[in-house]
Amino acid sequence: MRDFLEILKQHNMYSEEFHNKSNSEYELFGNLVEFISLDQPQKVRGRKRDVLFINEANELYFEDWQQLVFRTTEKIIIDYNPSDEYSWIYDNVIPREDAEFYKTTYLDNPFLDISIRKEIELLRETDETYWQIYGLGERGVNKTTIFQYIEVNKIPEDAKFISYGMDFGYVNDPTTLVSVYQKDFNLYCKEHFYETKMTANDIYLRLKEIGINRELVFCDSAEPRLIDELRRMGLNTKPTIKGKDSVNAGIDLLKRYKLNITSDSLNMIQEFRNYKWIEDKSGRPTNVPRDAYNHTIDSLRYATYNMLSQPNYGKYAVR
Repeated sequence: MRDFLEILKQHNMYSEEFHNKSNSEYELFGNLVEFISLDQPQKVRGRKRDVLFINEANELYFEDWQQLVFRTTEKIIIDYNPSDEYSWIYDNVIPREDAEFYKTTYLDNPFLDISIRKEIELLRETDETYWQIYGLGERGVNKTTIFQYIEVNKIPEDAKFISYGMDFGYVNDPTTLVSVYQKDFNLYCKEHFYETKMTANDIYLRLKEIGINRELVFCDSAEPRLIDELRRMGLNTKPTIKGKDSVNAGIDLLKRYKLNITSDSLNMIQEFRNYKWIEDKSGRPTNVPRDAYNHTIDSLRYATYNMLSQPNYGKYAVR
């Protein structure tokens, strides 16, 4: 709002009479201009409007966007920096038939301070990724994103089954199940369910529904009771290997392969897009992953690390 008021003052258009400071509102030519910060969910579900402008729209969740759309009657304008490789903007807004897309850069802003322009142009020599984003307006590859992957329609028939992996949750976190197949240096991954409030019996019924009988299912070892209950029901559930640096060891193993995810694995795709390294104070990625967007990825680690880090798992020599 500060920039908006500064522009009004520069053009001798500002009047305190029309400025409601307590509500962050300004009446301009008979129109009410309202400024809101979407730092709290209830603000998204506020009053309706005719025209909506969203600054830095890529900072919003898709659900926030959807709620704002429902409450806007005429036109929506958004701006964003293409700093994320994946975004709901690319998937759910730009392809719409009623959407118009304009790519602009710092060169299109006649009001940009010369010092800022010089800083942006320095990126050409100092940071290629930032230059692509802030200099050329091209979609960037986030340096903190841990995995790259390819979406595929189906798993090849000649791919070898590795195992299932399951991560347990209940109220806030989901219980997830994935299966993994291997063909050469490709891993093919499929999400089977991603649900909360699943009891041992619920899990058993879903596994039987999928057709799992004696196939290996590696599970989160933090839940030995659930693993034992499922085993007593006749399933081949086993605790995953855990220990010091097991998360990073599992990530390192997965990064040795080309990862392929079936296109119907929607939650897994969402997690792969958002699973990132924590950044240090200088903005550099650390080797510590964020503890978020990792439920299917944990399942995937369980399924692969137990088998591929121990190629002779389950094989015994007879003498």
